[in-house]
Amino acid sequence: MLFTVDFIKECFSDCDGMYDPSKEIEHVFTDSREEKANSLFIPLVGDKFDGHTFLSAAISSGAVATLWQKDKPKPENIPNDFLFFYVEDTLKALQQLAKAYRTLVNPTVIGITGSNGKTTTKDLCHTVLQQSYRTHATVGNFNNHIGLPLTILQMPRNTEMLILEMGMNHFREIEQLTKIACPDYAIITNIGESHIEYLGSRKGIAQAKLEITLGLKQEGLLIIDGDEPLLIEQIQDVQVITCGFSDTNDIKLRDVVIDIEKTIFKIGSNSRFSIPLAGSHHAKNASYVIALARKLNMDDQTVQEGLLKLSHSAMRFEQIHGKNDALLINDAYNASITSTKAAIEVVKALDGFKEKVLVLGDVLELGSYAKEMHCSIAESIDNNITHVYTYGHNAEEITNILKKEEQHISVAHFSNKLQLENKLQKHLNSNTVILFKASRMMQFEQLVDACK
Repeated sequence: MLFTVDFIKECFSDCDGMYDPSKEIEHVFTDSREEKANSLFIPLVGDKFDGHTFLSAAISSGAVATLWQKDKPKPENIPNDFLFFYVEDTLKALQQLAKAYRTLVNPTVIGITGSNGKTTTKDLCHTVLQQSYRTHATVGNFNNHIGLPLTILQMPRNTEMLILEMGMNHFREIEQLTKIACPDYAIITNIGESHIEYLGSRKGIAQAKLEITLGLKQEGLLIIDGDEPLLIEQIQDVQVITCGFSDTNDIKLRDVVIDIEKTIFKIGSNSRFSIPLAGSHHAKNASYVIALARKLNMDDQTVQEGLLKLSHSAMRFEQIHGKNDALLINDAYNASITSTKAAIEVVKALDGFKEKVLVLGDVLELGSYAKEMHCSIAESIDNNITHVYTYGHNAEEITNILKKEEQHISVAHFSNKLQLENKLQKHLNSNTVILFKASRMMQFEQLVDACK
């Protein structure tokens, strides 16, 4: 049980139907196609749909009550024992109910945002904290104004640690999420270029991410990328722990060693950790979790055990054995300029491969900055890479820059994906690693499948 209908009535007193205050709600859902017994159905209104039209389907799926927008007509032929709670706006009511339920359960809340690495950091946080606590965390991409309150409302009553990922495209969106969540701890993983077309500059992105502090509890703690001046400059009146590679950080990363299956690093002079992810950027993501876990009185050995239990998400630096035992790295779930450069650095650091091939596609949502930022990707590519193939309108800028520099790298741009697939077939052997990196809409999984 999540709560009884009496709890709903405390939030929304205007109700209709056979009222039994002890009736239990086990689930909250917005999609009438989900089979959820003893559920509260919250019909949302979108640009192309109105959830109110699916009430009958929701009842068939197990709904016993609904939040119902007052301006919508009440349908006929509804079971007598079905409950309506009338609200002005069902989306706002969803958010209000989530905030009330968060207060009722009263877990320790960790809010995580950042341009890159927030999902990885959330996953690391979840696997570490569940070594000592009953945890509940964001699943998939439920990190926006609908997904975050639904994540809260899926939380078991005995939850001790609630881990919430917070995404955004525009100003004020993180502010809305953090005021619903009221985090005890907040993590900002980094400041990249994602959504710069809406936020104007990296400084604007930093400002938008720092909105997470607006809902942070008064005694709360902010954990940030201490190597990012744009964060340091804008922080005000918040207790902070900084993590990073520079000596000025509270949590200092050093002696990073990378191979294809793991990254080993030290924090301070003595504490040594290993994570089943490749890349120094992932070591930094882990450092935020280590800093948090120490504040929660977890010892380093327990933290290390949790880090090693991380499971990989599909298409996030996913390692696949391709044809003729070539190593394929599918990192095409999404992309930013920062994450693309980080992935390239990992490939450069790998030993044991005669050919290192980069297959790079467009990074989207850069607006007028697109050409300039795609050109900057070329700065990360040197003679540690043997081949670079690009696909997409803006990705061609990478090829153009590399051709001008006359490095000992084979470079080509493709406007036809089938031709690129055919080119890649020539590289499929045990001495080759191929990285696939692009925004999700470029559908690079098609290229990966062709190489399996």
